[in-house]
Amino acid sequence: MQIEKPKKRSQLRKKFGKEYFCLKQRLEWMTSKEKFAHEIDLSPLPHSVFKHQSKLLRRLKDVDMYLQHNKIVNLRIAIKPINGIIIQPGETFSLWKLVGRTTKRKGYLEGMTLSNGQVTKGIGGGLCQLGNLIYWMALHSPLEVTKRWRHSYDVFPDVNRKVPFGAGATLSYNYIDLALKNNTNVPIQLNVWLDKTHLHGEFRSAVEFNKQYEVFERNHKFELQWWGGYTRHNEIWRTISDQTTNEVKEELVTENHAVMMYNPLLSYS
Repeated sequence: MQIEKPKKRSQLRKKFGKEYFCLKQRLEWMTSKEKFAHEIDLSPLPHSVFKHQSKLLRRLKDVDMYLQHNKIVNLRIAIKPINGIIIQPGETFSLWKLVGRTTKRKGYLEGMTLSNGQVTKGIGGGLCQLGNLIYWMALHSPLEVTKRWRHSYDVFPDVNRKVPFGAGATLSYNYIDLALKNNTNVPIQLNVWLDKTHLHGEFRSAVEFNKQYEVFERNHKFELQWWGGYTRHNEIWRTISDQTTNEVKEELVTENHAVMMYNPLLSYS
């Protein structure tokens, strides 16, 4: 698959472009007939649907560790308005609608961000870890992913990777969002918390579901492009097993295509 060489845009164009899309998203929220989840209940619903955790601190090439520590502060602030959120039947969970803009006034610190595949820093940086966690859990649940943006760049080599490449969701306020719709007739709750070493998440439900999910990748490959860079590609699939009827079906979740910022032929262990 051929992918064009990434284009560099001026800082001014990126700034005004971002604000345009932010305004467009706010207008969409205001005029939408979609019912958005807003109810918080810190009492866990009785049945666990799926839970996952991810390590908070990782040593990444050319990334100052203070940005990683600041990320923990940012995560702690961002999870407050979503921990315990109840997604009622027919409602949609929108991460940014609940979290809002990340600002210094709210206590957010400078964290790691990515711009055109390059490591940068910005207020509220590091929240992609939250998007990755929630998206991975959603794929193991009956929630429908209605909005998710894939990572356009593969920035860091695979070292101790726990989930398939491309099984995450990038975030940027407010239009690069993660949205999940509850099409079941059962309330589903999202719980998110931190301990000293990990970010934890869990979906819980009022009634136990009779389906199990397994997520995996297919057709993973690296390709050398005509302009000299490498790109990475795969497909994310999942199997859905009905525990009542023993029916098993497979479905394609998404395709991923990313520009690589490192040479895949070199060893990085």
